Amino acid sequence: YPTPHTPHPLVTGRAIGEAISQGKANLILDVHRLDQFQPGEVLVTERTDPDWEPIMKRASAIITNSGGRTCHAAIIARELGVPAIVGCGNATEVLKTGQEITISCAEGEEGKVYAGLLPFEVQEVPLENLPRTHTQILMNVGNPQEALSLSAIPNDGVGLARTEFIIANQIQIHPMALIYFDKLKDEFVKAKISEITSLYNEKPQYFVDKLAQGIGRIAAAFYPKPVIVRMSDFKSNEYANLLGGAQFEPDEENPMLGWRGAARYYDEGYREAFALECHAIKRVREEMGLTNVIPMIPFCRTPDEGRLVLAEMANNGLKQGINDLQVYVMCELPSNVIMAEEFAEVFDGFSIGSNDLTQLTLGLDRDSALVARLFDERSPAVKQMVKMVIQTAKKCQRKIGICGQAPSDYPEFARFLVEQGIDSISLNPDSVLKTMLEVAKVENGESK
Repeated sequence: YPTPHTPHPLVTGRAIGEAISQGKANLILDVHRLDQFQPGEVLVTERTDPDWEPIMKRASAIITNSGGRTCHAAIIARELGVPAIVGCGNATEVLKTGQEITISCAEGEEGKVYAGLLPFEVQEVPLENLPRTHTQILMNVGNPQEALSLSAIPNDGVGLARTEFIIANQIQIHPMALIYFDKLKDEFVKAKISEITSLYNEKPQYFVDKLAQGIGRIAAAFYPKPVIVRMSDFKSNEYANLLGGAQFEPDEENPMLGWRGAARYYDEGYREAFALECHAIKRVREEMGLTNVIPMIPFCRTPDEGRLVLAEMANNGLKQGINDLQVYVMCELPSNVIMAEEFAEVFDGFSIGSNDLTQLTLGLDRDSALVARLFDERSPAVKQMVKMVIQTAKKCQRKIGICGQAPSDYPEFARFLVEQGIDSISLNPDSVLKTMLEVAKVENGESK
């Protein structure tokens, strides 16, 4: 915590995580200037997307002008365990490159940036006194390199392993650009892909190898506990940013509501790429023997779409029920809640994506700073959705958990979920301990 004589902050925004960090600011507005960033510096920028992830991994903290609690910068910062302050508005005008600053996310929901390197103290929680809970406590893990160290935190498995992190960082190439390498029009891109995949005669094999390695690393770190792996859920503008992606992606007016998730997997424009994702999961489960992996389908709009995706998976050697294969679905659309009984006939379990569910229930763009103040999972409408789907899942004897942001940020939301009888709560690693204590309190109240 900062000392009682804490000075006035230079900049404030939304705190992501609960840590304090320090370092020299480095103001970078153009992703192509990433080579000017030194490890340990504080990244100050307008906003981030998957192109920025290599630099975010080297930052001691991240500060952005735009974005809310569920923007790209916030999600990646949490996965990296790096404090971030988003939606500051004027950070790029106030902060200067080379300036020494202290970033505090330890003072509640508002994050503060102070001039200079301020003294602070650290509080530690001894792990041996931690209560274990009936509600399973899982973790959101994106970076395979972090998996082994994160597995030391008390947990019941991984509730969300995001393949996007592996694709953006380790692979960097659009899968269709590997499949149709000979048809690439951009010579510079072709040369770059050729250089990265120089060891591979069969270019698509590069994608399968790297994805299987990344997923396998997370699955092995937590074995035999369940590891729920979400199949790719980039939007078309994010896919287009991958090497060679521009040639295969449409230009959509609103990618957040467009060609993403399940809709891509059986579509002629992506199904061959989805086959590579399936081959990677198959290799992890069958060749590596990591049968704790449960694939999960994002943004599945209708039960029929779910069946089409399962048929694609079966064509690629991932047949539901064979070798104990379960397939889960993200519950992040109002249709997933309203037709939960029908979805339960198709899938083995649900995981609530509270970020998108909030966005689509309240009808607001979660990337827009203009309406960020209205984005709140604690809204009665969103809570009603969550309550309904937990009841239906229980009735249909399907597993239901949550992997969205809400319980990590709001202890009262975690309490609400436990009261509704949710099976599992998946949290950002830095929220596991405090939420576990909160969940234990609720459970003990119930058992009295």
